[in-house]
Amino acid sequence: MLDVARETRQQCPECGTEIRGDSRFAIWCAACDWNVDPEKPQPDGGPLDRAERALARRHGERLLDEMMSGQALRPRRDASAVAATVLALLVHGVTLALAVLGVWCVVAGWGGVGVVAGAVLLVLFWALAPRVRRLPDDRPVLFRSDAPELFALVDEVAHAVGTRSVHAIVVDGSINAAVTTYGVRGRRLLVLGMPLWEILTPEERIALLGHELAHYANGDTRNGFVVGTAVRTLALWHHTLQPLPDPSGIELAVNALYVLPRLLVRGLLVLLVRLTSRAGTRAEYLADRLAARTASTQAAVDLMDRLLITDSLAVLLRSEANRAALGGSRSAREAKARADELWGLLTAFAASIPEHEYERQRRAGARRGHQIDATHPPTHLRRACLLAGESLPAVVPPQDHRNERIATELAAARTEAARRLLRDGLVD
Repeated sequence: MLDVARETRQQCPECGTEIRGDSRFAIWCAACDWNVDPEKPQPDGGPLDRAERALARRHGERLLDEMMSGQALRPRRDASAVAATVLALLVHGVTLALAVLGVWCVVAGWGGVGVVAGAVLLVLFWALAPRVRRLPDDRPVLFRSDAPELFALVDEVAHAVGTRSVHAIVVDGSINAAVTTYGVRGRRLLVLGMPLWEILTPEERIALLGHELAHYANGDTRNGFVVGTAVRTLALWHHTLQPLPDPSGIELAVNALYVLPRLLVRGLLVLLVRLTSRAGTRAEYLADRLAARTASTQAAVDLMDRLLITDSLAVLLRSEANRAALGGSRSAREAKARADELWGLLTAFAASIPEHEYERQRRAGARRGHQIDATHPPTHLRRACLLAGESLPAVVPPQDHRNERIATELAAARTEAARRLLRDGLVD
């Protein structure tokens, strides 16, 4: 059940100011920031993550200055992006060379030794080869015939941000949204996390679509097929070359042989991240700007505030999934009713979150900076960039009749997403 908000009062142990808070959230002092970030999540300490955070810190505020001055209003395929693409092609060239060498060894034979060596090389090639994404078969997939009104909205938003629309929409239980491609022809796919979609206003939903579709318009190199699959290949190599734990004598020798290749692969990974970091950060700022142009500046800012409470939403959803598991099996009718009830609980909880909790999250995010998420600029910088510019009106305003039709089109997927959340928990 939804926890009831209860007002609390206490004195700040640091400055003595009276604190009024909500018992469901962290109690903190707005006057001196006491307890503003009690969780203090620890970032991953891997070398690649440290490199990403260092580069994100270096580029974040510099790009903010450029955005505010109008110097970075257009996506640029600069020398770093070109170098990243060349490096990624070299990585894929090595992968292709494994296939060629493997076939040659198999054909040569060499009394059976070549066949074994060739088979090993071909298995390596298969493991490292770029993968073409397929449409998921475990989540609802909508096409134009399934949801014409939703696709009409997506088409309108895509036109507003200056790009082509999507071919399919996947609905899942993540508190997120994303765009990607699938198939050999690189068809476009929008992923809508129903928990996030449910708590947003119609204006915020348009801002969300504008931000995600803007990534197609911006040409984000890091998320492209060539560079993205090269990063995956290098990461797989780096994982494979990790030292063997508790090594025996022979394994010690193997670990020693791994040192130089592992350092080389790590260096290539860090270099690829360095080359794409600035472009990736710029793409987020540009996506925010296009979202504001599409749905209005206020809607884009409100959307970012909503993203601050995703951890609280995740706690509620996990709690409801645990309750469903303890409740045991239900009839199909009861399961559907429970699934529909979940969205009511979620939206009521989101609506009940007080402003001082949003403010705490903003201040905590400003303190953390790039410590946790190196792929997006910190929210306080993104908000500052939007609020410093001209306040833009909506190009694509919401329409009541369209909202109702979209709700009808999403009804079955909405229920299925809730059922999966109650059965399996959150989607990563």
